[in-house]
Amino acid sequence: MLMELRIDRQAMVPVVQQIVDGVIEWIARDAVAPTTRLPSVRQIARANLLSQACVAQACERLVAQGVLTSRHGGGFTVAASPSGAPGNAHRPGRDGNQGHCGLGAWLKLGDGGLPDTWRESDDLNYAIGQVARADMASLFNYSSPLGLPALREQIVKRLALVGIVACEKQVLTTHGASHALDLLVRVLLKAGDHVVVETPGYAPLFDLLRMHGVHLLEVRRTPSGPDADMLEALLDQFQPVAMFINSHHHNPTGTCLTQPVAHRVLQLCANHDVRLIEDDVYADMHQGNGMRLAALDARVIYVGSFSKTLSSSLRVGFVLADDELIGRLAQVKTVTSLGMCRFAEAVLASLLASGAYRKLVQRQRQRLNTDRAAALQALEDADWEVFGKPVGGLFIWARPPLVDPGRLHRIAQCSGVELASASAFSPGGQLVEWQRINVAYACDPRARQFFRNTRADRPQAF
Repeated sequence: MLMELRIDRQAMVPVVQQIVDGVIEWIARDAVAPTTRLPSVRQIARANLLSQACVAQACERLVAQGVLTSRHGGGFTVAASPSGAPGNAHRPGRDGNQGHCGLGAWLKLGDGGLPDTWRESDDLNYAIGQVARADMASLFNYSSPLGLPALREQIVKRLALVGIVACEKQVLTTHGASHALDLLVRVLLKAGDHVVVETPGYAPLFDLLRMHGVHLLEVRRTPSGPDADMLEALLDQFQPVAMFINSHHHNPTGTCLTQPVAHRVLQLCANHDVRLIEDDVYADMHQGNGMRLAALDARVIYVGSFSKTLSSSLRVGFVLADDELIGRLAQVKTVTSLGMCRFAEAVLASLLASGAYRKLVQRQRQRLNTDRAAALQALEDADWEVFGKPVGGLFIWARPPLVDPGRLHRIAQCSGVELASASAFSPGGQLVEWQRINVAYACDPRARQFFRNTRADRPQAF
């Protein structure tokens, strides 16, 4: 029994993880039956020019995941229960995603972040060690109310690169962008207020607003930005207090705001005295400067984050706003969380100052650009409709030729693919036919097989 694993020794993904992924792909590709015995560790290693230690370690990981089983002296076999435990064949994924009926390792095609295998730890480890050795206060103390001065200085410098003029006293650090949005909702809004949100849009924001009793007004997102005519009608009718908008690489469509739409949105919000909150958490995944509302109008409140690119565990984001609002936000931040993690802020400041962070996002952009082009081609080959061809960022918003949602999810499950919930991106919970495709997962063989299986002219076996 031949097991070809296709190991790429130039990839940043560790060889052991590639073996894990390769075995899962082999089982799915060749429809290997449960209880089938694998070739020996020695045979797998010899056939793929690998060390036996790496193969053995990968097999033990697969046992832990429930993909394989092992017996002392009996080698490894494909698990009888696909997910390793009874009743787990349809487990829910994050944000209501549905799992697959396959092999225990789920390809999160609709996920909102980078895969763990894309994360780079060397520079991060160095910065952590440097801060731990040289900055004892960061190990034990809270940060200042506005955030670590050295970090805010670096943030101001990065904002200048995209045309946003700011000073340090206008920047407040937060526990990621979600914390920034929560502070803004607490300070600016009250129960009964109306706010404008984009549809499709960011589901956690919708939940946050509803939690505070705020009424959501939906404005349709187009490939150029929000529908300006629809926005004008909403502003005239409801007099909302604020509007939340993604400027670059909108979640989930991946589209960017064009200059004409940006100017019209600014004018409409100014005429109706509407606070404009620009969520730009995917800013560092953009190639070039692009169009930022905060660069065009100093009244725009700007939210950024480093969690998407560097580390979700560090949880560092920020808000840029006028002095008066920053002071109010700092008061609420102090009451609700006492302060930021000074250690995380110091580590990030070190990475920004050394240039390591800039080089990291350059590598991520290059890799995303390559995978995005391949993903768009795979979608085109499978007759998927793409909503506004993205030029950067993580997401492609696409609609399959197969319109039956039940069949689509069954095909995904049996391909080992996890899709986002059909209602996840609608403020009102409506079901949509479009899917958020994460570029970083879309070139995986399981994703490609899923795309092929959804073609309208392909005989369906699900």
